[in-house]
Amino acid sequence: MKREFITKRLHHAKKPLEETLEKKITSIEGKEFSWIDLQNPDRSDVEKLAERFHFNELNIEDCMTKFELPKLDKYDDQIFFILHFPPLTSKKVLSKYSQISIFVGTDFLVTVHHGDLKPLVDLVENCASGTDQERRHRLMDRFPGVLLHEIIDLLVDDLMHTMRRIIANLDDIEDSVFDETKSAARSISHLRREINMLRRIVHALKRIVLEINKNVEKFSKTGGVELTLYFDDVLDHVEKILDSLEESQETMEIYKDTDFMLSTEKTNKVLAILTIIFALAIPATVIGTFYGMNINLPGGLEDEVMSWGPYTTLIVIILASAVPASLMFWYFRKLGWMS
Repeated sequence: MKREFITKRLHHAKKPLEETLEKKITSIEGKEFSWIDLQNPDRSDVEKLAERFHFNELNIEDCMTKFELPKLDKYDDQIFFILHFPPLTSKKVLSKYSQISIFVGTDFLVTVHHGDLKPLVDLVENCASGTDQERRHRLMDRFPGVLLHEIIDLLVDDLMHTMRRIIANLDDIEDSVFDETKSAARSISHLRREINMLRRIVHALKRIVLEINKNVEKFSKTGGVELTLYFDDVLDHVEKILDSLEESQETMEIYKDTDFMLSTEKTNKVLAILTIIFALAIPATVIGTFYGMNINLPGGLEDEVMSWGPYTTLIVIILASAVPASLMFWYFRKLGWMS
């Protein structure tokens, strides 16, 4: 009974991982072309499509590599490219990215993706199930270039949502920087890393979309004029994201310098207070050291000349310590070291 319970617990513990790495292949037939989407596929699945659509072997190797650099290869009858996108997540910090590989020809479009690309997954389910017939006809009854634009446009819009979240995090960091009770150094470091990662992704995205725009006429029956306008709109969105990232990076640098200066000022204040306390305690330490020796001193217990009762030694020590400390305090105030 106990062994059965442990087995069930292990099964449930592994379930989320299996769902994350679930392999899914969807084929959608349109009037002029076929769209095949492969989510977390095996190499054999891609090789079967390679035989059917004559993919280059090097491109197969690239799309099966989960951390391949963005690239674009052009051929006479098709193009192949790889793009990176950050997953839309509720976490405050992005620590990974998702990769999508796309083969486009005159009568096919194949998408191969690893990781979480929810807009693409939703689009595949929408077209496969036919829940939105108008959208399905608009994308699948024309030519591959229209669907290609829709996929890239959705993923770029997803990037804009990520950009809005970064701007919201910037506002939170600004409050933390000027709040002495909070430490903003870790948040600043995490967000700087995220902004740098997004800048690398978007710069590569801009370069590849420009190349796609130059070759999009191969996959358009209208001469490419309409699709060129559509991809120009995508490029405009990418430019806006890049501008926002540049501004965010400059803002982060300002917050980093401000946090460093405020932290240094706070540390200096603490050190100044401790130094002043130590300096004011020096006279008392010196006088107490002398009166702790086994020798006769003015005002000591064995001194008959300066004797004002049983507390003579205490009074002498307090006066000898307080007078120099008071003079030092007055001098520090005069120099402006103490406000």
